[in-house]
Order: sequence, then structure tokens, then C-alpha cells
Amino acid sequence: MRVLGIDPGIAIVGFGFVDKNGHKLTPVQYGCIQTEAGTPQETRLLQVYESAGALMDKYKPDSVAVEKLFFNRNVTTAFAVGQARGVVILAAAQRGLLVAEYTPLQVKQAVVGYGKAEKRQVQEMVKVFLKLSAIPKPDDVADALAIAICHAHSAVLTQKINEVSRR
Repeated sequence: MRVLGIDPGIAIVGFGFVDKNGHKLTPVQYGCIQTEAGTPQETRLLQVYESAGALMDKYKPDSVAVEKLFFNRNVTTAFAVGQARGVVILAAAQRGLLVAEYTPLQVKQAVVGYGKAEKRQVQEMVKVFLKLSAIPKPDDVADALAIAICHAHSAVLTQKINEVSRR
């Protein structure tokens, strides 16, 4: 199973492709999609959409895992991130890919075992799980890989829940 983890944003979208074979997790490709500040919002969204779609076409994931939004301060930022998240989900849906959503709490629990873990703890566990020589940078990339790991661990359960709820 190949999972694409996405940490959505308008300036930086972290992505990480992870293969799961039994209990083994292997990183395939990871990085970020960046858009330039000062560029019109619609252009930035188009860049995110096209880049995410191109990555999906190239690396052919079986499913996409996206972080659920959680904002309690800047509403303007929340809208922009929500729009970027939406175009990534659209690109996945157009390719017939299943999309799973996880809260930051769920990701931390899956990767570290503690829902209030610090960002550094999550990054270290991503490095350990994927046998990387260094923590991926920027932080958005490590977050995307953590989301992919979370989904890889819970995909079977999530699939069964979705099947039951569709009936």
C-alpha cells in the first residue's frame, strides 16, 4: 500500500509518499510544494492543485491522508489553508483516490503514542520509523510523513469503518 501524506498550506504544502508492506514502512519520496508570497491567491491554488496532481500521477498512491484543519487564531490563514487543502482533495478525488483525514492529536497518538507530544518528538519518531538519516525539513515535510505514517497504521480500521458507514 502506498500512502500520500499531506500537510496543507498556501505557502508550503508538505508531502510524503510512504509504502507499507506488512509492518515495514519505507519512504518513497517527500518534499514540499511552495508558492510565492505576493502571487494572487488563485494562482497559488492552481500551483498547489497542479503540483499535487502531478505528484499523484507520478507516484500513484493508493490513498491520500490529509491533516484536518485546527485553527483558533487567524481566520484569514485558516481560509487560505482550507482552500489549499480543498484543491489537494479535489486532485485526489479526480483520480479516484480515497482520502482520509486526521487531526493533529490523532497523528501524534499514532506516531508518538501521546496526543500532546511536542513537534520535535513527532519529527524524531518520523526519522526512526522511516530510518532516515536526518529529520526532513521544512517542518511541513516531517508533518506530512507523520500523517502518512498515521494513515498506514490505521488504514485497515479506517477502511472497515468507511465500509460500514456507507451501508
